[in-house]
Amino acid sequence: MKRRQFIQNMAGAALFFSPKSFMAQSFDLIVRGGRVIDPSLNLDTVADVAISGSRIASIASSITGSAPEEIDASDRIVIPGLLDIHAHYAQDDQGPHICLSDGVTGWVDAGSAGADNVDEIVAVARAAPQPAKILLNIGRQGVIPEGDTANLSLANVEVAKAAIARNLDYVVGVKARMTEGVTANDLTVIRRAQEVASYFNMPLMIHMGQSASSMADLAAELKPGDVVTHMYAPPPNAIIDDDGKILPEILEARRRGIWFDVANGRVDHLRWDTFDAIMAEGFWPDTISTDGFSTSRSAPGVRNYPNIMSKFFNFGMPLNSVVAASTWNPSRVFPFLRDKGTLNVGAPADIAILELREGNFNFIDNYENVRSGTQRLFPFETLLAGKRVPRA
Repeated sequence: MKRRQFIQNMAGAALFFSPKSFMAQSFDLIVRGGRVIDPSLNLDTVADVAISGSRIASIASSITGSAPEEIDASDRIVIPGLLDIHAHYAQDDQGPHICLSDGVTGWVDAGSAGADNVDEIVAVARAAPQPAKILLNIGRQGVIPEGDTANLSLANVEVAKAAIARNLDYVVGVKARMTEGVTANDLTVIRRAQEVASYFNMPLMIHMGQSASSMADLAAELKPGDVVTHMYAPPPNAIIDDDGKILPEILEARRRGIWFDVANGRVDHLRWDTFDAIMAEGFWPDTISTDGFSTSRSAPGVRNYPNIMSKFFNFGMPLNSVVAASTWNPSRVFPFLRDKGTLNVGAPADIAILELREGNFNFIDNYENVRSGTQRLFPFETLLAGKRVPRA
């Protein structure tokens, strides 16, 4: 980092430092000497982060206070805890703990369950160590191989409303999977899902990429605050046209407040040529997510959240923008995450400490296409409410 840039960054960041940080005092934990990146504060500099109780107490270039516990973050990256708004960690009891040790301090299960099986998914979210909520699948049986709403009767508005009303403390939105099995009914399904979401003033998330209808038609059904997930899914119904240009209806959707999310996943959702065309247009993701499960570490194209982040800063986005799409941006999508995604003084001390390694790393899309990058992020430590998390 150039000296002038460093000074400018420090000057801007100083507005957020606690005055107490410049006096010797006691803290519960201090993270020392990491590269602190926090887009919510426009902060990218080497600094210490002090924690008192469960909250951020101070950020400064050198904190003179003491703490019974310290973490040496030299040559590592210190960021707010990662927020994964499209995951399936609630499908078993281990998922929340595994992703937490990879740096994920808040997550949303994106439609694993529908009205008929929502209770078991809510139970896992309720027991998760970090904040976790769910999206209710408009298909009342949740995710099923033949297509969640291939049988249109499964997209039952009144049954979905009743399920949400029973679980308002954990359901934060509705999910409609526009998968191949939905075929000609996809517009009917999305309208039914939107009816349920709008009734509760919640966002609708739509799975794209295998729909019968075009993305232009699907986007027309969305309201501000809704989410399009799997945004890098390839044609025929991608967010780009045959010339690789972003559809005008997609540009208009973003202007009116629709979020565009990655949801890397394992199959059908990300292909390098489509990825390249979208990134070349400057249409970067609002939010990065994994579409991950407890077993994702064994999936070469997923691994963990930091691995998916690495795809983006190797192939198009600056690291600061990648961090924003992993922390600050997702914190604004769902209200229960609003106090997350920041290291501001007084915020919850949810922190991901990552190691950025140099080398030759393979990155895999959903079609077994491999490309090489020179840097990759690895989980190092996670703090949740100021406490160190054991590596799962």
